[in-house]
Amino acid sequence: MAEHIEFDQAHLTLQEVTEALENGRFVHVRRQLQDMEPEDIAHLLEASPRKSREVLWQLTDPEDYGEILDELSEDVKDALVSKMAPERLAEATEGMDTDDVAYVLRSLPDDLSREILSQMDTIDRLRVEMALSYPEDTAGGLMNTDFVTIRGDVDVDVVLRYLRMKGELPQATDALYVIDEDSKLIGHLSLTSLLTSQPDSRICDIMEDADEAIQVDAKDSDVASLFERRNWISAPVVNAEQHLLGRITIDDVVDVIREDAEHSMMSLAGMDDEEDTFAPVMKSARKRSIWLGANVLAALAAASVSNMFEATLDQMAAIAVLMTIVPSMGGVAGNQTIALVIRGLALGHIGDSNKRELLLKEAAVGLLNGCLWALLIGGIVVLWKGNWLLGGIISAAMLTNLTVAGIAGVTIPVLLKKMKIDPALAGGMALTTVTDVIGLFVFLGLATIFIA
Repeated sequence: MAEHIEFDQAHLTLQEVTEALENGRFVHVRRQLQDMEPEDIAHLLEASPRKSREVLWQLTDPEDYGEILDELSEDVKDALVSKMAPERLAEATEGMDTDDVAYVLRSLPDDLSREILSQMDTIDRLRVEMALSYPEDTAGGLMNTDFVTIRGDVDVDVVLRYLRMKGELPQATDALYVIDEDSKLIGHLSLTSLLTSQPDSRICDIMEDADEAIQVDAKDSDVASLFERRNWISAPVVNAEQHLLGRITIDDVVDVIREDAEHSMMSLAGMDDEEDTFAPVMKSARKRSIWLGANVLAALAAASVSNMFEATLDQMAAIAVLMTIVPSMGGVAGNQTIALVIRGLALGHIGDSNKRELLLKEAAVGLLNGCLWALLIGGIVVLWKGNWLLGGIISAAMLTNLTVAGIAGVTIPVLLKKMKIDPALAGGMALTTVTDVIGLFVFLGLATIFIA
């Protein structure tokens, strides 16, 4: 209910802002933007047409630019950043976490990124350059360098006085990291333990071992799985020598999960998950035409099978009427399997040790559903067309295609992943091609043998 109200308020704000811009009430819009959180302004920019978006950006407080840019999709961010001066961009990154600055700079042209880095102070620049040195989809690309370290040979009272002197803790701080003289991580101390321990307790006696640190080259999907399984709020990042490099916080992991979900959803339609909703027509058409071209090739493959049996189709109109049923059912069944497998691959539930068992299970599911729907559809065809032979042919084709769909639904995404191709992007189209070709070939082939 609360979520529904929040979306209603967002749409109401968008409508109010749009009407105010159309009526030239720019001062009113500026005041509205000043009362909004950066995340809400980012949502408003994403939902606004390009012309309105540019005006809104000009009316936004520059102090919020950094946090807003961090929330925007790549296409929208690029469009806004391209019209900003490098010194203004450098100002926008002030106060942002290191990982967020690196995320923004990665989406910019190299020369512009270098110019922005040159505008930063030395410490911030070195931190950002270190973050940029790691691939974006690794723990190193996710981590930020804002954390608190302490030594194990001091007592609780010393640490508490140090924290009071420090004043402000980094965002989402739930633990302090204990390091030795070589900056190697030896443990961590939760704030709860710190506050509830005796003032004279030694840190080394109450800390927890650093056996759950994340390696800097770990994949972001593996990091997300660890956070999900262990309910972490933050986690330290170390290199192979156990040197503490940074930490990852839950907000970064939520971004990874959301981006993976958006990528999977958009990839099923061959879409770029970062595409701007209000992108220029030519840009959107160019991006989508590539996928449409690939789909044409798949459709031509199915059409060529139909063409092989043209004489059969000419002899009996009922075959032409019924021939779409078999590939359609195979496509639906296969997509159910492929969705399950893609999710399993993403979560790390499927590996070499259990692929064979999964393949046999999905083949059995396809066979069982094939028997059920073969009997049902075959019976309908007999009652409808009064032809027992035609009913038997479509039943056999249905049984075959649903079994093949179950097998293909497992093998296609697994093979694509081995070939370093995103299963979410190419799996659906490849599966549909297989079920269309097999379904038509079996149905029309049997019809040619037994009827034509």
